[in-house]
Amino acid sequence: MKTYDLYAIGNALVDSEYEVSDTQLQAMGVDKRHMTLIDATRRLELLGHLDAVTARRTGGGSAGNTVVALAQLGGKAFYSCRVADDELGAFYTQDLIANGVATNLTRTLPAPGQTGSCMVMVTPDAERSMSTFLGATAELDHTALHECDIAKSKIYYMEGYLAASPTGLQAALQGRQMAQEAGVALATTLSDVSMINFCRPGLDAIIGQGLDYLFCNEEEAQVWCGTQDLQVICQQFSQLARTVCLTRGPQGCVVLEGTQQTTVPAASVKALDTNGAGDMFAGAFLYAVTHGHSHAQAAWLANQAAGQVVSQYGNRLTSEILGGIKSRAEKMRLSDGVLCDGN
Repeated sequence: MKTYDLYAIGNALVDSEYEVSDTQLQAMGVDKRHMTLIDATRRLELLGHLDAVTARRTGGGSAGNTVVALAQLGGKAFYSCRVADDELGAFYTQDLIANGVATNLTRTLPAPGQTGSCMVMVTPDAERSMSTFLGATAELDHTALHECDIAKSKIYYMEGYLAASPTGLQAALQGRQMAQEAGVALATTLSDVSMINFCRPGLDAIIGQGLDYLFCNEEEAQVWCGTQDLQVICQQFSQLARTVCLTRGPQGCVVLEGTQQTTVPAASVKALDTNGAGDMFAGAFLYAVTHGHSHAQAAWLANQAAGQVVSQYGNRLTSEILGGIKSRAEKMRLSDGVLCDGN
């Protein structure tokens, strides 16, 4: 019997989200739609620009959002990460605990320093632009791994952003080996175009000889393959994992399984903020496939959950909202139905 549905490793970041105009974004020199790593000096500079803007603070980090989503849906998750012995670190740890996520943070004392943080700037077109100060998570290493808990998990999930961290990448790969030896399924997300452009060797190492699950959005897939031809992209990505989820915003998603392609429509919503949408999709999808849903049904649940995230400000949903989506998905599972096009 498995104790956890999902064991993940990733960056522990506290999100501060700001609503800004495109003019403000340009004045700050922030790269729109993408994630940029910043140092402490640059963080203070950006905070100076945003002094008059009220921020919303939540637990964050890509894989952190994913494990929380899975746990809120009723799954069991373990998260390996690193925080510092400061107020943000305590906030992050308590956020995981409050959402029912097991973590290495409750078993080790945090080191001195600053906990990582992410400044998320949302423009009126719903695009999110992220400036990330890694802080303590830059030193994430193999000591955060719990081999016995990896072995007791159904899926081992590696955050693609770890490709930018030598020690974090090594830890993810060490955990990957542990998972393989224990017969645990492997999963990852490409995370961001910046990771593909600047950290591709790390992502190649995470993918290795293939995965069970791979998540990416259409822009990431286009950059990875060097083409906008969807069929060429699907052909190339089907070689990287047994199941690939290619999200396409309002066009829904394509689930690739070998030569099989299944298109699942998006939720019909008005987008306000895309922050956390991909993380939510992955968490909801992995919850569903570990709880008896087909991949098409899992993609439907994931699209609905991601749609709810983009229709509000903030990277998380309440358990009540997710519970409603889960109930609809469960009825669909029992009736063996899903809205999709297979070819």
